[in-house]
Amino acid sequence: MSDLVLRGGRVVDPGSGHDAVADVHVRDGRVLEVASAVGPVAGATEVDVAGLVVGPGFVDLHSHVNSVAGHRLQALDGVTTALDLESGLMPLRRAYAEAAAEGRPLNYGFSASWAGARARVLAGIEPDASRTGMLAVLGEPRWQATSTPEQLGRWLGVLEDELADGGLGIGVLMGYAPYSDPAEFVAVARLAARAAVPTFTHVREIVEADPSIPVDGSEEIAIVAAETGAAMHHCHVNSTSRRHVDRVLATLDKARAAGSRITVEAYPYGAGSTGIGAFFLEPDRLARWGMRPSDITIVRTGERVADEARLRELRATDPGAACVLAYLDEDKAVDRELLLHSLAFPDSVVASDAMPVVWPDGTSESFEWPLPAGGSTHPRTAGTFAKSLRLMVRETATWTWSEAFRRCSYLPARVLDEVAPAMRPKGRLAPGADADIVVVDPEAVTDNATYFDSVRPSTGVRHLLVGGTPVVRDGVLDTTAFPGRPVRGEPR
Repeated sequence: MSDLVLRGGRVVDPGSGHDAVADVHVRDGRVLEVASAVGPVAGATEVDVAGLVVGPGFVDLHSHVNSVAGHRLQALDGVTTALDLESGLMPLRRAYAEAAAEGRPLNYGFSASWAGARARVLAGIEPDASRTGMLAVLGEPRWQATSTPEQLGRWLGVLEDELADGGLGIGVLMGYAPYSDPAEFVAVARLAARAAVPTFTHVREIVEADPSIPVDGSEEIAIVAAETGAAMHHCHVNSTSRRHVDRVLATLDKARAAGSRITVEAYPYGAGSTGIGAFFLEPDRLARWGMRPSDITIVRTGERVADEARLRELRATDPGAACVLAYLDEDKAVDRELLLHSLAFPDSVVASDAMPVVWPDGTSESFEWPLPAGGSTHPRTAGTFAKSLRLMVRETATWTWSEAFRRCSYLPARVLDEVAPAMRPKGRLAPGADADIVVVDPEAVTDNATYFDSVRPSTGVRHLLVGGTPVVRDGVLDTTAFPGRPVRGEPR
């Protein structure tokens, strides 16, 4: 369809500050007009959205799903652009080509993978552009070591090549190689500054968790951003800071006040997810965070790790197995407040860290809808944005609707303005903007996924347009819709 008119909704454009009842006229993938009353449009499809909130679709800077199954869950959570930037995939040409060949409901894109480049040079592992392959790499110690000068030059060269192939920045899994030389991180930031691309970093441990760490992970972001001038994004500040998030946020706030280009993201859950072989899940490290093996659950099987011996066995035999690890108790008021602090931090953006859905046979993709029984993931895959709206707008009134769209749509899109011109019309709802639009029921939007039933879609997203094409209509997913387009960085 070439023309579509959304009639009578509360239209919120965080770019201009517009927040009023209006009509939105969409034509050929773009917003043509936003007006109090758009006149009759011959042949247009008209949708009554009175009583609903209309805004730019959510931009997720931290989604690892890269699958039709995962995109469909995220669509019902209000996401129109899902980008894998913390980790990235390698080789990028293959990642983009495979996504395009399969088709995607949502827009997609990837960063150049620091871990992948190091794995190739330090460990002789050739990444296969898959999330399962990357999870398996995480438990391999050879790539985690400090590089020789020759190795450093080689893998920096790999990153440059990946940026030339459209990488949206450099994804840095520093938390998985936390004893590598801090000088290497400076070198990565200098490359990013020269190429005018952001870094997206899972920081190394903070000193409260490991006093022997070469440098506090969040302090390192502040130091290196100031030294190099690079734009640096601090991934999931809630999960890497845990009960020390207020100290970390103060560190980042001071750095930003001094002029450093640091952006921050958070998600509204008290448990994280990664591969069981991750460095920081070594049994002797859990106690430093006040955690036990029983705080870890294997996603595919639902097994709660019984003890240290079982944890060591799993790490040795299946280091890439996805797991969920609880670090805050959301039922406790003090822990719940810490989660809210990370979301309320000035200009903090919502990002899901969405993980693939996996089934007991090891598969991580399905074109069936509803999804086949037995699939599991972290609930943040299905519920991050709806839960953030529920908590921050409806239950605590911490955000207005305009602020919610600023955190979920506008600010994350602006992180990529310099590297990807295709992002500039996103995160907005004004004439000329991309018609990536979400329509939500303000009283009903909520997450439904839990740690025990993790693939239950969110509800309350009534309509979702990607490039003007409906992916969700009247709360129902359109399984024939694959309008997602690649978002690429300009060759650097």
